[in-house]
Amino acid sequence: MEYSDSECNGETLDKILMYKWLDITSEFKDAVTGLDMGELLHDNLFGLFEAMSAIEMMDPKMDAGMICNRGARKAKTLSQTLEEGILKLDNFRYDEMIGIIDTTLACIVSWLEGHSLAQTVFTNLYLHKPYSIEDKTMKAFCLIVYKLLEIIKDFVHKAMVYEEEDFQPMQYGYHLNPDISEQRIIGMLREAEEELHRKIRSRQSANEIQAIQAVHARIKFTRVFYQALTIMRREEQTPAITDCQRLLMTACDMLNIMRDTVHLGIQAGDNELIPGFEPLINQRLLPPTFPRYTKIKPRAEALAYFSDMIDRFKTITKIQSITSLHQVLDFFIDFSKSSPCLLSRSALQLLYQGTNPCTLRDILKEAVKTFICPPALVSKSILSNQQAKKYVESFLAHCTRPFASFLQLCGHNRARQRDKLAHLLEEFTNLQDEAERVDAYLHNISVNSTSRPHLACFGTWILYHTLKIMIMYLLAGFELELYSRHEYYYIYWYLYEFLYGWLVSALSRADSFLVENELINELQKSKNPSKKKPKHKRKPRPYNKDIVYYQALQNMCGGYYKALMGFRLDGKLTMPHPQFDSEQVRYEHRFAPFQNLLTPPPVQYSEFREMTSVERLQQPVDSIYFYITGCKHFHQARQLLENIQSDGEISDLLKISKTNFIVLKLLAGGHKKDSVTPPEFDFSVNRYFPIIKLL
Repeated sequence: MEYSDSECNGETLDKILMYKWLDITSEFKDAVTGLDMGELLHDNLFGLFEAMSAIEMMDPKMDAGMICNRGARKAKTLSQTLEEGILKLDNFRYDEMIGIIDTTLACIVSWLEGHSLAQTVFTNLYLHKPYSIEDKTMKAFCLIVYKLLEIIKDFVHKAMVYEEEDFQPMQYGYHLNPDISEQRIIGMLREAEEELHRKIRSRQSANEIQAIQAVHARIKFTRVFYQALTIMRREEQTPAITDCQRLLMTACDMLNIMRDTVHLGIQAGDNELIPGFEPLINQRLLPPTFPRYTKIKPRAEALAYFSDMIDRFKTITKIQSITSLHQVLDFFIDFSKSSPCLLSRSALQLLYQGTNPCTLRDILKEAVKTFICPPALVSKSILSNQQAKKYVESFLAHCTRPFASFLQLCGHNRARQRDKLAHLLEEFTNLQDEAERVDAYLHNISVNSTSRPHLACFGTWILYHTLKIMIMYLLAGFELELYSRHEYYYIYWYLYEFLYGWLVSALSRADSFLVENELINELQKSKNPSKKKPKHKRKPRPYNKDIVYYQALQNMCGGYYKALMGFRLDGKLTMPHPQFDSEQVRYEHRFAPFQNLLTPPPVQYSEFREMTSVERLQQPVDSIYFYITGCKHFHQARQLLENIQSDGEISDLLKISKTNFIVLKLLAGGHKKDSVTPPEFDFSVNRYFPIIKLL
């Protein structure tokens, strides 16, 4: 950036500074004599908070802009470096091109990881004046960088799934949308590719051919990457997923070449800079904050980052083929578990077309119909009732916002999701109340017209999603390492005794309702003599796999609870000093978001203590009793999991169940009975269900 001294209507700076200023030094020193040692005088508008938050201007330790004034090296602009012959605008060597392109891509990655544009991408001096570059390849690359920044920023802003630690949207005065069309920039890149391809055919040296191929791969990658993003951004029509996948495959191939040739680029010297990059060039544009050192990601790691991003893009394009809301939610949740980058999360939000309120209402109607098939959505006599129809439409309209929030929540980073899940539960509490009233009204109509009950149909559907949110909230605490080990037992107890039990119950009710509806339909068909009577074929229960899966998790939670109770009785868990810690406060804090729910009713601490009290059991118990019952739980979980078609997650859960079964069996036999060394909980296989290790 160019700076010039300001002129103020011919007046010198000294005259302006002296205008109507008064020297109050002596009065100030006299006033200070009235204060004792340690006393402070402050205005009502400038208290302790303002003093602690204030930045002392011109202090190098506090003012980021003062870094420019420290040290012998001065930041030089592109014009200054060109005048001194340090940089050039044409005749770039291939190693220089590779180095500049790779470092710029590394800066883009650093920006996507939460650093500012001024300290990452725009440390590249060539980006300050891209139209001045005479070399066609470098000019096209610098211009496509602007287009990439603009489209990435558009993705992130439209999806709105970022927090302050994820992304810095400030542009610091840079115009990210250069005066060049999408077609023109793609044309320029194709011209550069063709020119490089001609040079490859005309060269004889193997080293030179490899260097040209490396530059060609980088130019082609930026082009197809930009084109893929452009296709995914289209709003007026459904994105051409086939074209997008083809471009992503090409980008993946180019990245493989780029990773193999990353060593060919010009390397940084002792000062950690390569020609064309100046870390301090934008330092004065930064707000007056504490100085921060931005470490640019290494080139090889940046290319690996892009490779992972391309793989995630391939995954999210599958969302276009999914229509069921429950499958969409599962897809969003599973994708989020991999902790994807911000751009991938944003792209998924924009690719899914079902968040529009009108569209989402129809999707929700189909989701309820598929989940429990309520009479209100299938019975002609109820559908013809205008009042009943109005109630159902109103209820589904009220459901659109919470479910849209649920989908958007899955796009946030994992740490923020837990906070947002707590707020989402408040919205589902209101839906529970409305679902109960709608069900009660529709039940009266349904019983009179179809003789079929309509009790808790919408309520069961809302309860199912509420329970899944509650379970996600509690399990997130393990992933984020929020719980102390002595807290594990009441977390697993809550999951075992209530949440998974209620979830299995809700699914069983929906399962029975669907089977009953299927039988009624078959009976109606059999009464119709004009139609051929179908052969009776028993259909599998629709939610059998889910029920078995959640029963297995319930048993695993029961196993952990019993094991932890045994550890507590044996003194193997380090407990906090009661004088400085209150279990009740911890318990109430952990389950605070559940307090306003109607169903399931929250369990108060006094109820928890009563239900887990050893004294309430019929017989005297010791740690061996808990180890044995924990063994049974893990054995039951293993048997249930073996009935499910195995995949990666099921295999991991089987391994955990088998290992923990053996560990508890050893403990029940008296192994390390006298040892008070705390056991280790290894979350490396699964982030929610650890392997118990004895040390």
